[in-house]
Amino acid sequence: MNTFADPRLILSESELDLGLELVLLAETAIWNAVDAALESEPRGLGRSHWRAAFLIRRRPGVGVKEIARLTALTKQAASRTLADLEAHGLSEKVPGELDARRRPARLTAAGLAFEARVGERLRGLIAMAYRDGGLDGVAAGRRILASLAGPRLTARREEP
Repeated sequence: MNTFADPRLILSESELDLGLELVLLAETAIWNAVDAALESEPRGLGRSHWRAAFLIRRRPGVGVKEIARLTALTKQAASRTLADLEAHGLSEKVPGELDARRRPARLTAAGLAFEARVGERLRGLIAMAYRDGGLDGVAAGRRILASLAGPRLTARREEP
């Protein structure tokens, strides 16, 4: 529970439905931007590949288990996604720092470029939304999204 929650904030079902509608529409806009960017990428690369590449860039040292946990993919689907990235030369497995048996993924230069090309459109969308929201809206929007992300936001490393 958020200890900073204002007990005076009581939202009607209609207001909550509007919030849910906006989240769903925002999700559609985000995935449409990803799909448009992926059209110029090699065949076989989809949303899960970009999502994994983004998370590998943002969270160095992630592996199959953490990608699965963060994206709600099964471990098998996360493993396939990472194998596809490796087959396209976009990622590579490296020995773990503490446990050499653990082989987290790392983006190659081509993988970083792939993530940047696709992510550029999304960063543009986010920047526009933040500008529309104003200075106060940026922090408030981040707090709302962080609350929705829940424990996925703070999950940083896979357990051995």
